[in-house]
Amino acid sequence: MDWEYWGRPVPSFGDPGARVLLLGLAPGAHGSNRTGRPFTGDGSGDFLYPVLHEAGFASQPHSVSLHDGMELRDIWITSVARCAPPENKPLPHELANCAAFLDEEIAALENLRVIVCLGKIAFDGFVTHLQRNARLEKRNGMQFGHGVEYKLTDGRWLLASYHPSLQNTNTGKLTRDMFLKIFRRAKRLAQSAPMGSSGEVVSY
Repeated sequence: MDWEYWGRPVPSFGDPGARVLLLGLAPGAHGSNRTGRPFTGDGSGDFLYPVLHEAGFASQPHSVSLHDGMELRDIWITSVARCAPPENKPLPHELANCAAFLDEEIAALENLRVIVCLGKIAFDGFVTHLQRNARLEKRNGMQFGHGVEYKLTDGRWLLASYHPSLQNTNTGKLTRDMFLKIFRRAKRLAQSAPMGSSGEVVSY
């Protein structure tokens, strides 16, 4: 409560014409709440942006402030929760309160082809979004796992990755190569997969 930046709003960030959506958990309490940009100013962002740069989505490898010149290409970053939850564990009613914002944001991404979810909460939040908007009747075995991908009935692709939290990256649960593979895959799918109709489920 003594931090002047606590609970500040964090706008989504990226290319409005993006074909790839990066969906995270929530603003970082001492990162994006402080800097005003998603995944900026903390360990998760220090791990994420160099990978986005190498995959061709970011103009530079480091994001440190709103005024550092960072630009994103073909990717949009947002989150399922809009405020930093205690212990990074938002309650169901907190996620429900944010649901309308996520629905509107996804609807505004007219070129969206690929959704990359960072962590189980983001993955479950997107699946719930599909059900809420009558795009998925049942989960049909859709389960979170790093590297799992699902082709949705509207032709879009859902990819899942471990979250780039320090808990995952410092322990080696998520490595740079693992993370880079996700975004290279997302780029290929965005460039090559036309919208169609399928229910194919694959993993890699």
